[in-house]
Amino acid sequence: MNSSTFAPMYTIISATNRKGSNTLKVSKQYQTFFQEAGIACNLYSLEDFRSFEKDEAFSQIESDLLIPTDKFIFVMPEYNGSFPGIFKLMMDISDIKRCWNFKKVMLVGVANGRAGNLRGLDTMTNMCHYMKMNVYHDKLPLSSVSNELVNDEFVHEHTLKAIKFQIEGFIKF
Repeated sequence: MNSSTFAPMYTIISATNRKGSNTLKVSKQYQTFFQEAGIACNLYSLEDFRSFEKDEAFSQIESDLLIPTDKFIFVMPEYNGSFPGIFKLMMDISDIKRCWNFKKVMLVGVANGRAGNLRGLDTMTNMCHYMKMNVYHDKLPLSSVSNELVNDEFVHEHTLKAIKFQIEGFIKF
């Protein structure tokens, strides 16, 4: 297919089932920034994820969203030095080859601590490599995220610049 006529499908995964999370707020901001850059971007939140095994509901998520997506953005909060188990469970029950192999992924860490989920980003990078995913090099750890968001929007100019730089690079990736 001619690359000039091919528009990749982008999907952000808000990787926690915690209600009202900062992760979902960050994910929505990323979706807005992608739209501002001219890229339509799906947003899938694990807030209501209830598939603990491969069932009909999850098969629908796979066929409608995961399989057709070319480029993923994983927004992951820090849970015990890693990322939420619900996200790992979702990946584990999926058809790895069809959902993840050879797809591109950008990683964003979210934490109220000072490291922005660096350990979780490293762990996910290793998992993505195992699943034959192409991980974008600019992994952004967002630290002290509660101080970064005012009315659910980023307010610090240096953070906004870092996010937009990351997105710009990922679009070209």
